[in-house]
Amino acid sequence: MTEPTPAPADADDALLRLAAAVRDAGYRFVTATPATHARVNARPGNAWARGLEDVFGWSRPFRPEILPPAVFELMRLAGVAAPYGEGGDGWRSLVRLSSLGGELFLHSAFPTAEADAVFFGPDTYRFASAIEAHLETRAAPVRRAVDIGCGAGPGGILVAKARPGAEVSMGDINDAALRFARINAALAGAGNAVARRSDLLAGVPGDPFDLVVANPPYLVDPAERAYRHGGGPLGAGLSLTILDAALGRLAPGGTLLLYTGAAVVNGHDPFRAEAEERLAAHSGVGWTYREVDPDVFGEELDTAAYAEADRIAAVVLTVTRKG
Repeated sequence: MTEPTPAPADADDALLRLAAAVRDAGYRFVTATPATHARVNARPGNAWARGLEDVFGWSRPFRPEILPPAVFELMRLAGVAAPYGEGGDGWRSLVRLSSLGGELFLHSAFPTAEADAVFFGPDTYRFASAIEAHLETRAAPVRRAVDIGCGAGPGGILVAKARPGAEVSMGDINDAALRFARINAALAGAGNAVARRSDLLAGVPGDPFDLVVANPPYLVDPAERAYRHGGGPLGAGLSLTILDAALGRLAPGGTLLLYTGAAVVNGHDPFRAEAEERLAAHSGVGWTYREVDPDVFGEELDTAAYAEADRIAAVVLTVTRKG
């Protein structure tokens, strides 16, 4: 079997051209939960890829002849074609491409087991929907915005496309995420979205923000993978830290839109209670809190961390500093 070509210095350019070629071929793929992904791939006949959606969506192993030669060569140049199996003729993609609105987003292949994996899934779609709803009704201008923990960049890129005059920062501590976010912004033509290495807002310079968006990890993950582990007894630690950080950087009229998860225990939402207590100390803000899905990641209730929880809800906390 031919060994993969080492990624050259312009591997990012090759990855961008690969994503563009797949997009131009009419590719679309909606990424489901990992549990759904595993179930579908386990069905008879789904062991090997038969087309672009199987390779770049379902992360199935493939043989090069099912792809256009130019696509496979770009995979090799980008360093995202990995040998697969013992037979000598199999490969698998190290990246996935997911559709969101009219754009495609590169992110990590399934399964996302690596510590620096970059996740994209149903939470991403709900996060995007919350941002779109906010922007549709927002009257105040957006001059400076930031996506905290941007991952593959969908939040920041969505804001940048909707407000082309805004300066949008996409911050993350994960170098793999920053690479995807940078390439995804170029793929989407969002030249006003810039990926920056930043722990929360520490690496994002400048004046206060008109809009802060965040979709942080919110589960308790024993492996403490960055894209999944929220910290704290019920996974809300990072979400609360983001709330604290954003409150100190909002401009007058500026808004934090925080999409996260909240474990409900005996009918009580500890995350909401803690957030409300912190917000009570800031007289100059108004806020709303709503459940956008009452029951997500139900399988987590079988784990020790959620032994007392009734459910995990997807929630949106919106905080606006008064002008």
